[in-house]
Amino acid sequence: MRLVPVAALLSILFCSSNLLAQQTLINADAYVDVESGETINYVSVLVEDNVIIEVGRQGKVSADAGADIINLQGKTLLPGLMDMHVHLTGDAEENFLASKGNSVPRMTVKAVKNAKKTLMAGFTTVRNLGAKGYSVIGVRDGINAGEVVGPRIWAAGHSVSITGGHCDDNFSPPEAESISGGVADGPWAVRTKVRENIKYGANTIKVCATGGVFSKGTKVGIQQLTEEEIRSAVEEAHMRGLIAAAHAHGTEGIKAAIRAGIDSVEHCSFMDQEAIDLALEHGTYLSCDIYNTEYTLAFGEANGVPEENINKEKLVSKAQRDSFRMAVEAGVKMVFGSDAAIYPHGDNGKQFSRMVRFGMTPMQAIQAATLNSADLLQQDNIGQIKAGYLADIVAVDGNPISNIDLMENVTFVMKDGVVYKQ
Repeated sequence: MRLVPVAALLSILFCSSNLLAQQTLINADAYVDVESGETINYVSVLVEDNVIIEVGRQGKVSADAGADIINLQGKTLLPGLMDMHVHLTGDAEENFLASKGNSVPRMTVKAVKNAKKTLMAGFTTVRNLGAKGYSVIGVRDGINAGEVVGPRIWAAGHSVSITGGHCDDNFSPPEAESISGGVADGPWAVRTKVRENIKYGANTIKVCATGGVFSKGTKVGIQQLTEEEIRSAVEEAHMRGLIAAAHAHGTEGIKAAIRAGIDSVEHCSFMDQEAIDLALEHGTYLSCDIYNTEYTLAFGEANGVPEENINKEKLVSKAQRDSFRMAVEAGVKMVFGSDAAIYPHGDNGKQFSRMVRFGMTPMQAIQAATLNSADLLQQDNIGQIKAGYLADIVAVDGNPISNIDLMENVTFVMKDGVVYKQ
């Protein structure tokens, strides 16, 4: 028997692996370079398996003889979009109070459905900020295993809340003794809940620092968790390598969360100059859901949303948009966060035009949903169309920089090198 030298064997293995690699060449009219802030015309993107290996002018990028060729004439490529605040287990169209009786298995089925709708809308990465029973963690793991279709998910598990707070169950009567899975009072109890979420698979953490719109009996602008309690959650998350988000509408709760080291503040309805300055000082990301108020005020009553909650939505809607504009003008770091489930999943892209209407340029709005969101998640291989990055690529008809409304109709979706919509 003749022995094959090690160097020759390695060469054979390397060549074999190259033969097995599948290439895809995408040609399009243009692509949005979110890093430079420019739109580059007549582009070709070469993908090998699930990674972008080359980006260049059409005719300058060569693919293997057996490569798949995708010609997207008239379309502009963008990095896969990211929504940093969704709730995949909820449906806005369902009767609000009736939905409170949904079981964890029922919500998990809804999450599977809504995950696919979200991906087809062009959102290849999302952060799910709160769900019962670790349901979305299970859906995330199913997506990663190739068992169901959906975006890449960062899932928080249970939202951490004080007793009777925004993220507790305040709709059930006292005799039901219903307590949400994330309820904790005191810094060490908060740490325990964070550890429990991580134990069961959470890869991000959420705390509820103030009252909220869609809870019962909470004042939307009033702080709930203390700064010490928020800090204990943040420290625990960071010690385990995770980022933490704070639901915070009220001014003092926003400031407490920022001082406690939170990575992102959600909603941000009542910002003052001190809150803006703190966000700038700490490099905190803000996530402002400034589209969904339109859906709630138009359809909330028909969907069974109680008067208390609709009145709270009226209270925050203008203030939140004013705070958004103030933060943009000050140069605070912003991500795209829609709070999908308050409006129908799949309509995430409608927020882009509102972000532009209330202070951003089209490029800034797109950067919020790509480059900035990747930075918040501390991921250096998503959020750009660039060699070495994962092949998360979407396309729209025409130029979204000149018409941001095009972001509402994504016509091509590739996630991790697989085409899901064309």
